[in-house]
Amino acid sequence: MSLLKSMTVKPTAKLGAIALVLAFTAGLSACAPEVGSEAWCKQMKDKPSGDWTANEAADYAKHCVFK
Repeated sequence: MSLLKSMTVKPTAKLGAIALVLAFTAGLSACAPEVGSEAWCKQMKDKPSGDWTANEAADYAKHCVFK
């Protein structure tokens, strides 16, 4: 019985792990350049056009071609 008790995870540890994963995910999403910026236009230019979504193509035309 004591082995089972030692293997259970405390609720605060679960919450801490969830908070850590959310913070890590938020940090990764902040690395992408803003749509329409020079860095974004360069990134899109380097990306094969067959991999673009319809929204990306429209944004590229709007922000990078027809300034």
